[in-house]
Amino acid sequence: MLLKPGLAQFCAAQQEHQGSTMAIKTGASAASSATQQTAVAVLIAISVCHLLNDVIQSLIVALYPMIKESLGLDFRQIGLITFTFTVTASVLQPLVGYVTDRYPTPYSLVVGMGCSLLGLVIAAFASTYGLVLVAVGLIGMGSSVFHPESSRVARLASGGQHGLAQSVFQVGGNFGTALGPLLAAFVVLPYGQGSLAWFSVVALIGMIMLAGIGSWYGKTLKFNNGAPPSEREAIHDLAHGKVRKSVAILMALTFSKDFYLVSLTSFYTFYLIHTFGLSVRDAQLYLFLFLFAVAAGTVIGGPIGDRIGTRRVIWWSILGVLPFTLALPYVGLVGTAVLSVIIGLILASAHPAIIVYAQTLIPGRVGMVAGLFFGLAFGVAGIGAAFLGWLADATSITLVYHVCAFLPAIGLLAAFLPEMAKPVAPARRKK
Repeated sequence: MLLKPGLAQFCAAQQEHQGSTMAIKTGASAASSATQQTAVAVLIAISVCHLLNDVIQSLIVALYPMIKESLGLDFRQIGLITFTFTVTASVLQPLVGYVTDRYPTPYSLVVGMGCSLLGLVIAAFASTYGLVLVAVGLIGMGSSVFHPESSRVARLASGGQHGLAQSVFQVGGNFGTALGPLLAAFVVLPYGQGSLAWFSVVALIGMIMLAGIGSWYGKTLKFNNGAPPSEREAIHDLAHGKVRKSVAILMALTFSKDFYLVSLTSFYTFYLIHTFGLSVRDAQLYLFLFLFAVAAGTVIGGPIGDRIGTRRVIWWSILGVLPFTLALPYVGLVGTAVLSVIIGLILASAHPAIIVYAQTLIPGRVGMVAGLFFGLAFGVAGIGAAFLGWLADATSITLVYHVCAFLPAIGLLAAFLPEMAKPVAPARRKK
């Protein structure tokens, strides 16, 4: 009889302890769910900001035919505009990435978009070739700040699905680039160069969104004791020399891909006008079709890389596009449109895979890798664009496309990339 009260108290204590444990587990599960929802929201938001950033910079490229006529430029000067933009948008990127890997700066994203805003306003009222170069240089500097830090945000919000996160992040930029020709055709061409100032609203929206993302980014870094989560899942059986060799191969592959994409983006409208007699507006629509295919290819590449491995995606996408690029200079207008879509789909699928592969090779250097592969390789391709402009002036725009058709052959180098560990599917939560 004396034991019963004690036993009752013990049972009550056990029930209270179990209830507390269940409450803690439920609270932790709810917190985890909220964190996942926040990560998805941030990933979508940074993709939208990438779209806004690339809308701004694509307007410059889409304006080339108008600027060429109004300022009396030749192809060499058009190539130098591309060179100025790509150098300022690329040479600084690895440096920015290296610094922010060591000292993350969440609100630098807002500063970068502010540079793009200033460049956009100058471009709207530029009446000389020099002011055009200043404008595209500022937009390029904004891009060099945006890409390394935003790529890190995308990886932080990935939940371990790095290929998917890179695809979502990059497709925003691709759609932004694709929208440029449409906005030029239906807004800038009818209303003139000054209408570029209207798009300052786009930059302001981007700055507001990036301020919110910067707040989340800062809190995430603080939660992780001021540093990003460890990226030590990289392969450990590769010697440093082999890692350097693999990065060099990836740079060469990115160069071949970006060189070809820059040639099409910069000179495709001129090629269509010269070869098929299209109007500027119709040529812009064909350029949009190609850039839309590039955006779709980016969406496809990341998730496939998560499933079958990034090396296989790289190999198939860069080398697999070669037959189509070789055929492009020899087909008619309809064939050109069809092949441009196929080329855009296949070639663009490589970029998320290349970024994820490189970030795995160099753990803890997310910003620097983004700077190298978003920036430096694209900058080298910009130097190639200046050369292509000179070549087009010296010979013909048609010859440029015959030369560029062989660039994807560099994809053979993918055979020397080491095979990574087999991708592991993300664990499913228990119900």
